[in-house]
Amino acid sequence: MGKNIVGLDITARSIRAVEVADADKARPVVVRFAEVPTPDESVSRGEVLEPNTVAGAIKQLWSFGKFRSRDVVLGMGNQRVLSRDLTVPRAPLAQVRESLPFQVQDMLPVPVGDAILDFYPTSEGVQDGAPVLHGLLVAAVKDAVLNNVKAVQLAGLNPAGVDLIPFALSRVLGTRSAGAGTISVVDLGAETTSVVILSDGIPQFVRIIPTGGNDVTKALSSKLEISVDEAEMVKQHLGLGAAAQTPDDHRAAAAVRESVEELYTSLRNTVNYFVNTHPDRPVREIVLAGGGAHLSGLATGLANAVRVPVSIASAFDGVSRTKSISAADIANRGSSITVAYGLAVGRRAA
Repeated sequence: MGKNIVGLDITARSIRAVEVADADKARPVVVRFAEVPTPDESVSRGEVLEPNTVAGAIKQLWSFGKFRSRDVVLGMGNQRVLSRDLTVPRAPLAQVRESLPFQVQDMLPVPVGDAILDFYPTSEGVQDGAPVLHGLLVAAVKDAVLNNVKAVQLAGLNPAGVDLIPFALSRVLGTRSAGAGTISVVDLGAETTSVVILSDGIPQFVRIIPTGGNDVTKALSSKLEISVDEAEMVKQHLGLGAAAQTPDDHRAAAAVRESVEELYTSLRNTVNYFVNTHPDRPVREIVLAGGGAHLSGLATGLANAVRVPVSIASAFDGVSRTKSISAADIANRGSSITVAYGLAVGRRAA
């Protein structure tokens, strides 16, 4: 096997890692994965607030998961990361990236010196008689990235790369839906929801929605006047209400549905915006991932709200794994570790 690398997904609730061998080849191998709780108030919406505290948790994760590689790819995906359509004169990618600070200042909410910039090409074309590249500008506030990198370094690891979470998802889920066309891949996280819309497997649009499963839990806790931990258990048990039996069950399920409606609206608006600006690319399916994907009734409710078929796809169908990882392990944890896996495998996911 080739050199191993680890995808690291840091969220407010959990820190997850997936180690992969042959990550740069057509058929990577999942070697090991693990997850530990995130220390309270040390991470907010994917951004590390307390690098030393998070470094301690990462060390615990490496010990618990018996990870061997110290090379790590980090994911970023919150409101301090933005993506915009950008068309530039056709040139080698290295030259395009060097020119970004001079082209995009008016597109950024912060001074260009405070941002980390990248360009993801999606197609070629001709504009005003000259060859151009169409693509996505990706810009992240530098401090938000550096705090995450610092936590990894304090844990004694090597940050080999930083990647946008929606791009990681697109690699491992964008080809899981049968047939060509335009689909939306949605990762339902604890504090954020990442959306990437792809046409024939190529990302065309990215949005980070600052709403996640924790928001539903907190709303339920407030309405029922119970602890957050109790609200989380109620949410997982009842979902959107199919299993509700008692009046209290129905009251709790109604509170969950009310909280989820905000997310449905954001996702519906996102899909409608893309379709309105790209009328030749109707979204034919939404593919769900993340811890919130399996909340009972959520996928059906989303399909009704957006009027697009919704499925829950596994990034690990047909993926090679070592003998120490069982099919049951993947089935039980696959949704929660999809981002970490996508970060690890780079652009040649199976």
